[in-house]
Amino acid sequence: MSAPARAFTARHVQLLRALFAAAAAVMITFSPDHSAAVGLSVFSGFVLTTALVLILAAWLVFPAGQRWPSVVLALVGFVAGMAAGVPAWRTDDVFFVVVTAWAAATGTVELVVGLRARRAGDPAARDSITLGAFGLLLAVLLLAIPAGFVQPYAIDGAGEFELTGIILGVGMFGGYAAIVAVFLAIAGLTPQRADAVATAPASGNDPAPAGHGGER
Repeated sequence: MSAPARAFTARHVQLLRALFAAAAAVMITFSPDHSAAVGLSVFSGFVLTTALVLILAAWLVFPAGQRWPSVVLALVGFVAGMAAGVPAWRTDDVFFVVVTAWAAATGTVELVVGLRARRAGDPAARDSITLGAFGLLLAVLLLAIPAGFVQPYAIDGAGEFELTGIILGVGMFGGYAAIVAVFLAIAGLTPQRADAVATAPASGNDPAPAGHGGER
């Protein structure tokens, strides 16, 4: 007798995460204010909602031996989201510290999970490795922005403006969210591979859960 179909699968995890990433990208893109307050507010909502999805995935999608990546990613997201959600802490320095630390931590977890899964022959490994690379790239780009960066510029007929470090940082986070949204949406719209990975029997090696990489 075939197993009953799951109501909540890795494919749904991917699509929900894509939705939240797309919402963050849209809010950053269409906001005229790229301050630390706006950037941390959007970031907080993005990582907290994503963490909730990962917690659900840990218990509803993955078997006991494969839950640790979702749990670790969710915990990192909750800590970063709560720190970013404190209005008094929404400064430029806090934005760079919190977002960089989150990107480096989650990117490392995704990359490690993906590399271990690739050795086990898991088809979702590539997705996890790619997402890990995106996170680590965001961390590197944020670290590369000089502290206190200010670049004045002028537009004919519009006036004089300033390009600052926080504007670049928030913009990079928005770009990251947009790329991840597209990547997760594509992965989530390949249900045969995503669902096959989610329902595959557990082995001695930890596979890359499709909700993380295939998260994504």
